Amino acid sequence: MTTTHPSVAAFGASAGELTVGGVPLGRLAARVGSTPFFAYDRSLITRRVELLRRTLPERIQLGYAVKANPIPAVVQHLSGLVDALDVASAGELAIALDTPTPPTRISFAGPGKTAAELRQAVAAGVLVELESATEATRVVAAGEELGLRPRVAVRVNPDFAVKGSGMRMGGGPQQFGVDAEQVPDLLDQLAAADVEVAGFHVFAGSQNLGAEIIGQAQRSTADLVLRLAEHLDRVTYVNLGGGFGIPYFPKDTPLDLGHVGEVLAEIVVDRLTPALPDAAVHLELGRYLVGEAGVYVTRVVDRKVSRGRTYLVVDGGMHHQLAASGNFGQVIRRNYPLAVGHRVLDGGNDDVEQVTVVGCLCTPLDLLGDDVALPRADIDDLVVIFQAGAYGLTASPTAFLGHPAPAEVLV
Repeated sequence: MTTTHPSVAAFGASAGELTVGGVPLGRLAARVGSTPFFAYDRSLITRRVELLRRTLPERIQLGYAVKANPIPAVVQHLSGLVDALDVASAGELAIALDTPTPPTRISFAGPGKTAAELRQAVAAGVLVELESATEATRVVAAGEELGLRPRVAVRVNPDFAVKGSGMRMGGGPQQFGVDAEQVPDLLDQLAAADVEVAGFHVFAGSQNLGAEIIGQAQRSTADLVLRLAEHLDRVTYVNLGGGFGIPYFPKDTPLDLGHVGEVLAEIVVDRLTPALPDAAVHLELGRYLVGEAGVYVTRVVDRKVSRGRTYLVVDGGMHHQLAASGNFGQVIRRNYPLAVGHRVLDGGNDDVEQVTVVGCLCTPLDLLGDDVALPRADIDDLVVIFQAGAYGLTASPTAFLGHPAPAEVLV
């Protein structure tokens, strides 16, 4: 039997051909007009938000981390489904401000915000998540210059670390946030300025599939927030971060969202609500909302055999989908799930072969599938890489070797 990734069932197929948003892949490629391209299924994004709404406590407000996929069509779609948007640059801020989401429902996080960016954020009226005392000084100055009262939260670098995260973003020395032990002094500094301090944002790690680990991190986050809240007269904003992971590889077990929901209910209902009744409790998710809703589609331009190994050379590569090449955070390279677009439901094994899928760049790093079992693919066939909805094009070196940028479509 040919093994197919669960994503095939999620997207659906017609006559053995993958569909995206109900459109057969070959027809979608004709509609786009060229390969390679990214395609995102709006119904899968909608269903993921609906699942979260059913599973998480009603009081949780969902935020979308725009950095996961900032294509305007995706951000526009999600703006009608979630409660808030979080941006990490002035460019993302402009995209978010173009949606129906009110500025008061947009937050701006990330280290290294320039004085110009902070001035833009204050002028727009968004919530600025402070990552340092320097940013606090800049925000105060921008407010005075513009005659506006900035609204800020303090992003906290927690005094605990989260195991099992793809990227650790809290605990120990970090470029992210203000060390927890330094937060009271920063709050004292802000108390003397004309600034509204709404509350706190704690984000300890990303891409975590361990429900128990996430639950414990959320409990520790709540403890930390409650300690720091003693230094504020009123807390109206608590961002518990996110870090929910998605499965990329065969041995990955999907996150037990039900367990996470139970822990969050305990935290929100039993602890945060009684202690901080005015606080809006946010969960900020990016990859978990869009990662499994996207595919990267690339066309076979050559098929060759070199000393017994069959290579499929495609017109895409790591310049568009760096993560799938293993060069974006993988310690030991593993293949993202791949398929031949018109044979995703092929149940026979007579025509299955071991192939290596490589991109069009002049570097051995441009490896999309190493020794994978696929139904036979020939020149002009479409190869699909799943789990491509987050940290794809915008996390890749698109200018490398001067190839054109791919299209992106929401279907």
